[in-house]
Amino acid sequence: MAKAIAKRSEIPVEKRWALEDLYATDTDWEEDYERVSAELTRIEQYRGHLGDGEDILLAYLDLEDSLSSQVEKLSMYAHMSSDVDTTNTEYQAMEMKARALYAKFWEAVAFASPEMMEIPQEKLAAFRQSSQRYRLYDRYFTLMERERKHTRSKEVEELLAGANEMAHAAGNIFGMFNNADVKFAQILDENGEEAQVTHGRYVGYLESTDRNVRKAAFASMYASYSQYINTLAAAYSANVKQAQFFAKARGYSSTRQMYTSMNNVPESVYDNLIETVHEGLPAMYHYVALRKKMLGVEELHMYDVYVPIVPDCRVSFSYEEAKATILEALKPMGETYLDAMKEGFDHRWIDACENEGKRSGAYCSGGTMVHPYVLMTWQGTMDNMFTLAHEMGHALHSYFSTQNQPHQTADYVIFVAEVASTCNEILLTRYLLNTTGDPVRRAYVINHFLDTIKGTLYRQTMFAEFEMKAHRMSEKGQALTSRSLSDMYYDLNQLYFGPDMVSDDAIRYEWARIPHFYSPFYVYQYATGVSAAAALSDRILKEGESAVRDYFRFLTGGGSKDPIDLLKDAGVDKSSPEPVRATVRLFDQMLGELEALLQTVPEG
Repeated sequence: MAKAIAKRSEIPVEKRWALEDLYATDTDWEEDYERVSAELTRIEQYRGHLGDGEDILLAYLDLEDSLSSQVEKLSMYAHMSSDVDTTNTEYQAMEMKARALYAKFWEAVAFASPEMMEIPQEKLAAFRQSSQRYRLYDRYFTLMERERKHTRSKEVEELLAGANEMAHAAGNIFGMFNNADVKFAQILDENGEEAQVTHGRYVGYLESTDRNVRKAAFASMYASYSQYINTLAAAYSANVKQAQFFAKARGYSSTRQMYTSMNNVPESVYDNLIETVHEGLPAMYHYVALRKKMLGVEELHMYDVYVPIVPDCRVSFSYEEAKATILEALKPMGETYLDAMKEGFDHRWIDACENEGKRSGAYCSGGTMVHPYVLMTWQGTMDNMFTLAHEMGHALHSYFSTQNQPHQTADYVIFVAEVASTCNEILLTRYLLNTTGDPVRRAYVINHFLDTIKGTLYRQTMFAEFEMKAHRMSEKGQALTSRSLSDMYYDLNQLYFGPDMVSDDAIRYEWARIPHFYSPFYVYQYATGVSAAAALSDRILKEGESAVRDYFRFLTGGGSKDPIDLLKDAGVDKSSPEPVRATVRLFDQMLGELEALLQTVPEG
């Protein structure tokens, strides 16, 4: 009989994240929801009056900022309550209300940017000189001026803001399908017992040394997605179409230009990434060939890409062991960093237990009202330990930004979001390599590192290329059907994994289960992030305190500068392809070390 998954009510309170730090009870949330909803009506009194005087404009900016943080707090509580039990209809309703409130907020403030742009520049400059408090909004005005040519009339901006909730419909539908509705067939586990395939358990099954388990889990997963592939293609196509609508409405040449310009990232960075990773595909093919050799298989299949290739080294960790190891690994970051990490570990920032209906994957919800929160599903694997280090990297980036920046510039943008998280992972890798002389264990850690680069640099770049091609197809008027999307994904999979990998037919449906595709042009930033993190971690380990000081300038910078400039402050130039090339070289170097180590590891 398959082992039952715990219900949310069966998870002890001390093992859940501390949502009461946001709201003590659901009733408190409801009361605050009503209060904030009523407060939104105050915005209307400023419509048509933002240019009347410096005090009026400043009062409006303060009100918008305050309401933004309160709506954010309401949204965090709602979506996190729903994410830990997506089958709970009360929390589904709460999340829908929070989304509606967010849409109402953006609709209410939509008039402001166009109206401020109508204020003569000399007059606006005089307003900004009238009070020191205006300095809090320097970044706001810089970004507003940058987007001037993409801002429409007040009437059009209000329509676009009103369409915001509808625009997220495709992603919301996919999320509900993926987290609450889709089910996977049971398989026989390594002990010959029936086992339920879930999002949380899937990678664990693919890491099994029993190839029949891996193959069965793979087949179970994609049988379900293929069954609904036409529906999922329609949902994804709708999401691409909504992005096109907003890009056209705002005068961008493409959806990619719209999303990259939000962070002032040149499109050349995206192109450099794909071109440079293509240059580095021979290293990836070498990795695949070594995996095939070490597994001793005539054919290497897609369900063989996660199982460790080091024999007799099944490394597992308890949750407490993992936290202690991470703290040791991050000692080069200094006491300030470690104290914040301990604060998160000790005060329930993290929700790690698996339960029925819990959202798949892992994330950090930063926020600026209280501390960050991390969601994951702990299964005791090394991959889980790296996930914990990764998500706590996000958490501490948010924590230090919030501690050192005013609310107006505390949020960092997506382009830099994956840097701190991946830097933690690389420091953990280096620590594990430096603290073991056992060639088997060392080979295992290197293998894990290579798998990280494979998954973060190569795989996310493949995702980015798929996304770019899909959006371009749609912009050219070509239909995004289940066939066209699946064929394109299959071809890219063959390109990125090379001749020694059998691209199983079922892998053509993998695109249909990737949640990040519903956040257009997000995934490429994982790949740019890992290359920046590789450079930064190398500096920290080689240069010590001076490099850590530079890194903290980045961690505490929030959104006070453009992301390219924040990374330059820390010592990395992302306008150049060199960081990606250096990461490929590191991958190739570590691959050579692994190959040499494996020659000393006994078979069997």
